[in-house]
Amino acid sequence: MRYFVLAGCLLFGACNNAPTDGETPSGVQEDTVSVKLYALECGLIDMLDLSIFDKGGAYAGRTNKAVSSCYLIRHPKGDLLWDTGLPDALNAVPGGVTNGPFHVEVPTTLKSQLDALGVAASDIEYLSISHSHFDHAGNAGAYASSTFLVNEAEHAHLFRDEARKDMQTFPAYSALETAKTVKFTGEYDVFGDARVTIIDMPGHTPGHTVLKLELAKTGTVLLSGDLYHLNESREIRAIPIFNTDAEETLRSMDKFETLAALTNAKVIIQHSVQDFEALPKPPLYLD
Repeated sequence: MRYFVLAGCLLFGACNNAPTDGETPSGVQEDTVSVKLYALECGLIDMLDLSIFDKGGAYAGRTNKAVSSCYLIRHPKGDLLWDTGLPDALNAVPGGVTNGPFHVEVPTTLKSQLDALGVAASDIEYLSISHSHFDHAGNAGAYASSTFLVNEAEHAHLFRDEARKDMQTFPAYSALETAKTVKFTGEYDVFGDARVTIIDMPGHTPGHTVLKLELAKTGTVLLSGDLYHLNESREIRAIPIFNTDAEETLRSMDKFETLAALTNAKVIIQHSVQDFEALPKPPLYLD
């Protein structure tokens, strides 16, 4: 998503063939490694005008309730925080904030959920955001002590002149400019064992990415970022009116669906309340 006024909240606080039983996914080593996925609620979103989420008009006259989700991935070699949700500062605003096509609120902060798991910002080795929009990068600056893993084109998008002038959203992630940063193109194998891989899926933004996990019990999991906003969006290949490149979005959808089919992946649409509610909640995790 793109549109949002952060000023109010900032004042307060100042997203191979499938293995059969006994087989290991392609590229993953045989030894058993425990990778855990913790699903964190990082805000609630009322989409007051769903029409902006499909340029073809499929959502005209509709509204939708969505979740802003974040994920802590725990690997024996370290932790990855994937997306940071809406700003924690919104927790101090009773009832949340309405601006344009969105009403947003943060009943529980990202920090408090990590605290409950015994995880401080300084404990997290890696941070990555699927893209630069406010509901995915809203707390990113608070995790600038982590190594920032980012698509090269998205990094340029984050710190372009136009973004710097947006004093309502830029402060939420500006600290990342001086963070230790690894920029990549194509895909990035976070821990070097093919179990946690960030993959380019541009179109929503110039360097939008999705996350692929290989879990011991669940198998392949794909976190969608904002390639799709609703489960229905996946079915009809909906393209939001504010995507940076519609044709690139369609190519990314093709790439995503091919990967999902080849790996028999569990797909998590990050804004889907249905998908989020189906996941175990901390201290439980998906593995």
